[in-house]
Amino acid sequence: MRDVIILGSGCAGNTAAIYTGRANLKPLVVMGHEPGGQLSITTEVENFPGFPDGEMGPVLVENMKKQAERFGAEFRYGTVVEADLSKRPFRLSIDGEWVECRTLIVATGASARWLGLESEQKLIGHGVSSCATCDGFFYRDKEIMVVGGGDSAMEEANFLTRFGRQVTLVHRRDSFRASKIMIERVQANPKIKILLNTVVDEVEDVAAKSVTGVKLRNLVTGETWHQPVDGFFVAIGHIPNTKPFVGQLDLDEDGYIISHGGARTNIRGVFHAGDVQDRIYRQAITASGAGCMAAIEAERFLEAEGH
Repeated sequence: MRDVIILGSGCAGNTAAIYTGRANLKPLVVMGHEPGGQLSITTEVENFPGFPDGEMGPVLVENMKKQAERFGAEFRYGTVVEADLSKRPFRLSIDGEWVECRTLIVATGASARWLGLESEQKLIGHGVSSCATCDGFFYRDKEIMVVGGGDSAMEEANFLTRFGRQVTLVHRRDSFRASKIMIERVQANPKIKILLNTVVDEVEDVAAKSVTGVKLRNLVTGETWHQPVDGFFVAIGHIPNTKPFVGQLDLDEDGYIISHGGARTNIRGVFHAGDVQDRIYRQAITASGAGCMAAIEAERFLEAEGH
């Protein structure tokens, strides 16, 4: 029986582990299918406070893990495949093995949707990104491409014009699904070039371990061509990792946890932290802050029960 189990080992989960560890709750952290979260596929992080020269994403998140372990947190590989939150103690199946806990912190994050190209996957962190706020700065005066047709793609394209020489926005359909005001902003921006009815067939250059360009195809004419780019941003949405909790936790239409104040969910003793609930900010620092909130909530909940 655990006082607290934390699901996820990104900034949110690791910060929750530091705080609950220091509270002597001996947390168990289930690392999930993306150990380290989004930071594990990020190169340099320059906007996390306290690191004036920046830090590599995997190093930053590994240091958080070491800090949590110093305070007694236990980490194990695995993913929750099933959960029973109908009564306490809560029961979780970690890859088929059932464990029990008095409180639960869900910090499972949201995975970026990718195009699914082999070349794209190999170049993540080497010119391919899913976060303009995180990585836009590295493409000052460079050629940038954004793929997507929703509000987030419009927002990213507009944001990236602060840095890039030119931003090309690529969308597979003949019209955008974004809101009218966001589309108008993009159309009015002289630094944004729009390509509709177009898909990316290949991201280059895997051999050079760096993005140098893309192979594009027009879906109407069948024409293919190569376009040089330095930064490639995929903005086609995120998938919150909440599948085991469907029908138990209150989720919105896209699967994000609905907050019931602070870090609380609709189930007493179950708390949320990070991108599994946050569809707006998605930053390392906000995820860490949310992990701190969830840990304090869990600690006070257990204290009120006399544990």
